[in-house]
Formats: sequence, C-alpha cells, structure tokens
Amino acid sequence: MTKSIDFYFDIISPYSYLAHQKIKFVKKKKEITFNYKPILVGGIHNLQGITPPAFIMSKLKHMISDCGLIAAKNNYDFTWNSKFPLNSLSIMRGYLFVDTNIKDLYLDTIFDAYWKDNIDISKEEILLSLIKKCKIDPDNFIDGIKNSNIKNELINVTKDAHDKGIFGAPTYVVNDKIFWGQDRLDFALDEYSK
Repeated sequence: MTKSIDFYFDIISPYSYLAHQKIKFVKKKKEITFNYKPILVGGIHNLQGITPPAFIMSKLKHMISDCGLIAAKNNYDFTWNSKFPLNSLSIMRGYLFVDTNIKDLYLDTIFDAYWKDNIDISKEEILLSLIKKCKIDPDNFIDGIKNSNIKNELINVTKDAHDKGIFGAPTYVVNDKIFWGQDRLDFALDEYSK
C-alpha cells in the first residue's frame, strides 16, 4: 500500500492552484505525504491528442466561471490571470531545480503571483524578482533550469504521467489509482485510508 499521494500539477493550471490550496488545508489537519510531481500539462495534452480547454472558447468561459465559484466556496484568494495561458516551462523546471527545503515557498510564491495577484510571471524580470523573494540566487536559478538533468527530469515526469494514463492537471495517484481534477481530493484521501 502507498503511504503517500502523488500530485501531478502545472502552475499554468488554475485547478492545480485550487487543489494546492486544498492540500495545504489537509496537511494542517493530517499527517499525509503529498509527492508533488511537476508536469507540463501542454505536453500531456499533446501526447494524449487533447485540445486544451484554453483554446475552446466555451470551455474557457466555463473554466473562468467555475474557478471563481470554487474559490469563493472555499474562501480562497483567486483572480483569473489576464495572461492565461502562458508557457510554464521555466517555472516547472525551477520547481525541480530548487532545494527541497524551499520547494513549498517557491510553489506558494509562484502560484500566488499568477493565480492570486494576476502577475505576468512569463516576464523574466518579474520571475527573477519572485525568485529573489524565495532567497534563490537568480543567476544560479537561470543556469539550473538550463541543466540537461533538470530538462530531462521534467520530460520524464511528464512522459511517465502520460504512460500512467494521466491526461490533465491536477491529478492524484494513490495505490496506482488515478483521480483527476481538483474536486477528487476526497476520493484520493479515501483511497489513501484503505
């Protein structure tokens, strides 16, 4: 039996942000290990042959409304980012690169900037200012996300997710069972408790 929950996410996904907020709440109440698995949701969509919702106007309108409803229901600070979607490649590589002891700070800082503060984190100068808030050396960060090991790790985690049958973010995996969507955390927790 698995003693942890794998959480596949991409910073670009508003539902990943909302799921992350729920996970933080759960972790305050229970001692459960969540393994954060950064993926490129665009890469998953390409591998699965899926047209992203952001490029289907009716789905995009629904996503904007739906995320607002979820955030309001749970009292999360949330603002739909006016620069959605953006390329999250550097940011997701960054999550893999930063030291384990600051991964939570890094993720909270970047998620909040994009999905709470409506900041265009695709601009390098803005991203680097956020990196500095995390006490990360910007030059070291830029070099680190260009490292072939980091590049390959993100590719491999994304491909592994695809091979497991994951087709979107966020997704929870517990005991080899897939639970897709921010609203499936309770089901993942039930499976974890078995």
